[in-house]
Amino acid sequence: MSPARRRRRVVRESAEPDNSTLLSPAERMRAFHEDRHFRSSARHEWTANLPYVPDPFQCEAMDHLESGSSVLVAAPTGAGKTVVGEFAVFLAMSSGQRAFYTTPIKALSNQKFLDLQRIFGAENVGLLTGDTSVRPSAPIVVMTTEVLRNMIYAEVDLKNLSHVILDEVHYLADRMRGPVWEEVIIHLPAHIRIVALSATVSNVEEFGSWMQEVRGSCQVVVWEKRPVPLYQHMLVGDHLFDLYAPSRHGKGLSSRLNPRLLSEVSPLGRARGRSSSGKRETRVGTVIALDRAHMLPAIVFIFSRQGCEDAVAHILSSGMLLTSHDEAARIRRSVDEVLNRIDVRDHAALGVRKWAQALEAGVAAHHAGLLPVMKEAVERLFAQGLVKVVYATETLALGINMPARTVVIESLHKWNGAQHVSLSAGEYTQLSGRAGRRGIDNEGHAVVLHRRQVAPEEVAALASKRTYPLISAFRPTYNMVANLVIHSTRAATREVLKTSFAQYQANTAVVHLAQQVRDLQSRMDVFAADMHCDSGDAQEYFALRERIARQQKEGARARAHEALENKRRLFARARTGDIVCCRKGRRLTYYVICDVASTASHSVALVSIGTDGKKYYLSSDERVNWLGIVGRMKIPASHLLRRAQVRAKVAQDLSALIRSGTLSRPYASDSPEKISSTEDLERRLRSHPVHRCPERESHARAGHAWARAAREVERLVAHIDGHTHSVARDFDRVCDVLERMGFLREDHVSEFGQQLTHIFGEHDLVIVEALRTGVFRGLDYAQLAAVASCFVYESRGDEDSAPALPQGIEPLLAEAWDSACRVLARVNEIETEVGAHVSPPLHPGLMAATAAWARGASLTVALSECEVQGGDFVRWMRQVMDVLDQLRRVADEDAAEVMLQARQALAHGVVAWSAL
Repeated sequence: MSPARRRRRVVRESAEPDNSTLLSPAERMRAFHEDRHFRSSARHEWTANLPYVPDPFQCEAMDHLESGSSVLVAAPTGAGKTVVGEFAVFLAMSSGQRAFYTTPIKALSNQKFLDLQRIFGAENVGLLTGDTSVRPSAPIVVMTTEVLRNMIYAEVDLKNLSHVILDEVHYLADRMRGPVWEEVIIHLPAHIRIVALSATVSNVEEFGSWMQEVRGSCQVVVWEKRPVPLYQHMLVGDHLFDLYAPSRHGKGLSSRLNPRLLSEVSPLGRARGRSSSGKRETRVGTVIALDRAHMLPAIVFIFSRQGCEDAVAHILSSGMLLTSHDEAARIRRSVDEVLNRIDVRDHAALGVRKWAQALEAGVAAHHAGLLPVMKEAVERLFAQGLVKVVYATETLALGINMPARTVVIESLHKWNGAQHVSLSAGEYTQLSGRAGRRGIDNEGHAVVLHRRQVAPEEVAALASKRTYPLISAFRPTYNMVANLVIHSTRAATREVLKTSFAQYQANTAVVHLAQQVRDLQSRMDVFAADMHCDSGDAQEYFALRERIARQQKEGARARAHEALENKRRLFARARTGDIVCCRKGRRLTYYVICDVASTASHSVALVSIGTDGKKYYLSSDERVNWLGIVGRMKIPASHLLRRAQVRAKVAQDLSALIRSGTLSRPYASDSPEKISSTEDLERRLRSHPVHRCPERESHARAGHAWARAAREVERLVAHIDGHTHSVARDFDRVCDVLERMGFLREDHVSEFGQQLTHIFGEHDLVIVEALRTGVFRGLDYAQLAAVASCFVYESRGDEDSAPALPQGIEPLLAEAWDSACRVLARVNEIETEVGAHVSPPLHPGLMAATAAWARGASLTVALSECEVQGGDFVRWMRQVMDVLDQLRRVADEDAAEVMLQARQALAHGVVAWSAL
């Protein structure tokens, strides 16, 4: 601790009033014993070396750990949760035991590896990720959570392990990787204490209760105070406004929206000419406004990689410089070190010249498409204060320790891969949480751009909700089931999986649903008394009326949906000469298409001739019940159709075709069975005794209320059935698939099932089945690596159709691809039959690039064979290497040798680069 820090600490401690003279002798004695106990504690020893006084939540969590309990800590980003994790490491070291520090992603593992080395010494800290192993036997090992899960299933000896720190544990809500956290929490040996570090979530008590149930003891520590206050702003034009008005009590801000901001964005303010909101915010103007307000450095979140690159190019083209000569020289030296690691042949493809030029100007992009070496350089220079503005995608907010004074959010909407969606309160909190550097800034700032569409009320709604619920994404996988059953029985495994957080949440939901059912049933009893009828069973009668009304509504919805589908198909497929049919009221109308054009609104228009010989423009915007294409006929050339006589002849031929009965029958939405069912219900209704009751309609009000409540009870009961033992049912379906494919026989895991225990990922079962059926047989090392890429690569595009094999692919690779697709089709067929989750499709988009890279091609050549960026390519290659490592553990000796060659062939150039 520096003398200056020690002086500040002494002043802070001595500023507290001495209340000892106000205490009774007994109280002074108790305080003396408590102080003596604290000074002999591990917490006192640990905190004495901290450069600051720990916050109350940190002290509370450390005390729980020292008492031997697991702990769940939920606090905002930057609050200092990792201090609690580091204390757990200190406890393990002090007792001569080991500690594992797990993180969700490799970048975080690398960062924590370096941090722990600085604290505990390089010789005491190891690292295990999918492709890196450094001192794995060290007393402290940093790893990704998947690595720990794999160690548990491999039955690695963990007797000397006392603490496991699960950093960013709220990741268990992630659909792809979340289940790993639950697997670890459930299956870690009971003697190991868990330190779960989470962002602030609204249901932290629920999560803590589940951990206590599973682990035996778990204390929940919640802290909602940010270490650096966060102020909300909006940028309107080139003016920066506080989101909230000053407090009327003269200190801080109130919860009222800033009236000056409201006036600025209102139509009335613009009409009076007092507003700058008509002037659109620009990226250069935004940086100038932040610099003028002394709010740099800043992270600007843009939900598009290309948007980040465009923003950097925009700043560069403006000639703006945010660095001094000295800062630019320091940046240049750092950039030169990076460029020396990248093959000169790849500089042009990676755009390193513009990247370096932007860094020297003090701006940079940060996204997953950058090479790791380039991305890490940006992080390092930004942390040093040399880069002033970083344009980043939201992946930067997921745990990377790269705080700024200000966070700018360009838009409150993003593309999620399928559609444009609004930011959730949780996502906004995650992004804005990067603002404010502890120990550097007195305050942090979050800025949202107005863009002539974002209302201050919308920003306030997001900013006021600091938390979001943690929803489990857990479900049994083939690998998980094989690993559990091989060491137990199916019945015992089924019971273990019932202890998952997913089932815990489902059971909690069932309690609330069951209460709703009981409330509705009480109301139904009241309604039943009110609708009593002496003529017959009123409940049966009104249940019939409700069923008829429901069927009629379902029929109307089905007809509307079918009409939309027919219209979509018709306007997508229509060609000249097609005869189309639509329903206008009760009448069917026919047209023959003579041309396909587009309207001013860019919708499709069918130029057609009706049975009256007139020309019609049929638009997809029209509210018409289109029934589809019902036939074809020959029509004259389009220039001849200008003549009325020719059109009349076409109309005559069309009418003749309609009368002939040779056209296809227009589709009817309601099936005869459904119509017959409705008619039968109506007959039963008319013959029911209550139907003839003179007081029937006086019973109707209570009767319809009773029927609606009965329907809601039916829906809730079905929902409860779906929630109860939902994880166990998923487990049963997974077992059914494994049994049908020969991987499992009752409680016995077959040889192929044992291979499955070593393969992890979404395609675990497909990979083992591909190995078993010889998909990899006869391939050389480069071809084998190419085929392995199909099992890990996922296209970022939104593809509705099956991915096509790249042009010019080698015949052997094309044959292997076809074989792999047949394996997937067989697995999907069985999954569908038993109702299990269907394994996702394979993708060949990286095959040619992987084969080229394995054969020693440059990055430029490899990238020319695929549609990914440099950083994505490196990440995918590392995942392919991980799959090859897994495969060679279960393949025969000859195949394993080729797989090792393939793995080694991929580990060159930027793929082999490591910052450690």
